[in-house]
Amino acid sequence: MLSKRIPLSTHEVQIAPVFPKKTFRDDVFVLFLHEALGSIGQWRNFPQLLCDALGTPGFMYERQGHGGSDTLNAPRDKNYLHDYAMLELPEVIRTLIPAGKKVLLVGHSDGGSIALLYAARFPKLVAGIVTMAAHVLVEPETLAGIHPAIEAYRSGKLSGLHKYHHDKTEALFFAWADTWLDPDFRAWNIEAEISSISCPALIIQGKNDQYGTSWQVEIIVRAIPGSQSHILGDCNHHPHLEKTVEIVNLISQWWNNAGGIQPD
Repeated sequence: MLSKRIPLSTHEVQIAPVFPKKTFRDDVFVLFLHEALGSIGQWRNFPQLLCDALGTPGFMYERQGHGGSDTLNAPRDKNYLHDYAMLELPEVIRTLIPAGKKVLLVGHSDGGSIALLYAARFPKLVAGIVTMAAHVLVEPETLAGIHPAIEAYRSGKLSGLHKYHHDKTEALFFAWADTWLDPDFRAWNIEAEISSISCPALIIQGKNDQYGTSWQVEIIVRAIPGSQSHILGDCNHHPHLEKTVEIVNLISQWWNNAGGIQPD
């Protein structure tokens, strides 16, 4: 996989293009937004399979603090998802996406929340949104899921994260865990902000997601007129990895019905 770093105004981020086997349309680029502890490599083969199915080129990128991108240069606060959505992501899109083209945002977990925030602020640039396990508020279930993750990290059970984040791993992990457990973050809620979204939206979540309930999906669907939802049984927090073929087919069908061009 080809990847490189690109400069933004205050730091550099790592990106990797995804080229479909056959291009059916090039007026839209798929942009993959990873989870809270995610990276390019952690998407595995899902981006390639989805871009092949849609016939659309795409990009993966690692947010600051992740993978091959620059380290975090300041402590995170309760606005960190807004900062990624309103400051970093617009620069990435301006750099990667040709003028006049739009993006189909595919976001997982934190990436899904960032996709929603970006689409609400920059509606003319977004052709559609797919979220998987996105959050729009802080649930008790989310906080309950973080405590076991901290214990797993401290006992070495999450040592595989070092493969992707190297010497940034510990800072990244506790930037995530400490922010979500901070009492100041309990009031975080973006329901009102995302009500301005007008593009097609597909909202996906695993029924057994350990970090959130179907209430998140219900809130998003209620906020975005015409959006569709899908809850997957026997699925946890990573639908695209646990049910890869099903998710690719689900997104492809939704995208075709929403205006994507079907292959010959």
